[in-house]
Amino acid sequence: MKSSFKFFSFWLLLALGTAIVLFNSCGKEDDPANSGDSNRAIITDAGVVINGVKWATRNVDVPGTFAAKPEDFGMFYQWNSSKAWAATGDVTDLDYTYSNADTWESANDPSPIGWRVPTLEEIQTLFDSDKVSNEWTTMNDRNGRKFTDIATGNSLFLPAAGYRYDNGRLFGAGRSGCYWSNMVYNRGYNAYYLGFGSDFVMWDYANYVASSMGHSIRAVAEFELRLP
Repeated sequence: MKSSFKFFSFWLLLALGTAIVLFNSCGKEDDPANSGDSNRAIITDAGVVINGVKWATRNVDVPGTFAAKPEDFGMFYQWNSSKAWAATGDVTDLDYTYSNADTWESANDPSPIGWRVPTLEEIQTLFDSDKVSNEWTTMNDRNGRKFTDIATGNSLFLPAAGYRYDNGRLFGAGRSGCYWSNMVYNRGYNAYYLGFGSDFVMWDYANYVASSMGHSIRAVAEFELRLP
């Protein structure tokens, strides 16, 4: 009887050990840290849900990272580009190449793993006045616009980083904000965006919002389903 019990225990331990090895192997394969993508880092920030969409709490900074604080400007990006540009001062070497893509390509998305540039539809959810309120305000002495989910009280602060015109000059810092969507209005020239100032907020495209301009990015959760 003792011999049978030892035999059973041996195979039980062996089976458990095999299961643990298999579980760990699958975990490593599914872990984005092991994906081989060296340009994007894992971010544990849970984000905030506003009207059913989970938004990052901070702007995208250098590719694969978020800014340190919600009020930080992060970096500017041209539409469908993963190259970061400073959000302060003027630059002289801005790339004037226009993208001919219909949507922001995943390979060019500078958002951290698990996040992406929002769709126009996701931006539009912030404009549902029955569910979301917004106001011009300050956070730690930095101007911006706050969007608040009326039902939950969750809020999202977007700093007024301004934008970088296609000649490299910086405009509107502290007075306005421009945030890309992942969609174009007409290929190579105009992309949809979220724009705001102290007395307005809008989503639109415009002739002066050509895809070579530098705007901020506020990412949304990549695999988050829209909540009812």
